[in-house]
Amino acid sequence: MNQQTHDVTATRMIALGGAALTGGFNLIGFEIVADATPQALEQLLAELFTTRQKALVVVEEELARGSGPWLKRARNEGGRVVVVEVPPLRAPASYRPPVEDLVESILGPSALEER
Repeated sequence: MNQQTHDVTATRMIALGGAALTGGFNLIGFEIVADATPQALEQLLAELFTTRQKALVVVEEELARGSGPWLKRARNEGGRVVVVEVPPLRAPASYRPPVEDLVESILGPSALEER
């Protein structure tokens, strides 16, 4: 019988953003980078890619909208490093995820209206 070898390397769960937001993620077991800067995000992503680690990286909106090369690579490639954007705690109601623009461009501006 042929056995397959599975990669059992743990997936890192990391949250970057304001102290209040990251504190909550810390309570559920995430590594955190409180009050992270765009440079800290880029440094972390560079490390994850160059060492071929698997990670779920939760990033507060302001950081997630950055234009660094490693963030762009994570967004374009997917796979081992998954970056997820979350709204800031101070203004969750005003949050507009980037996917809404895509949905509206395909289905029209009324696609996301409440009915």
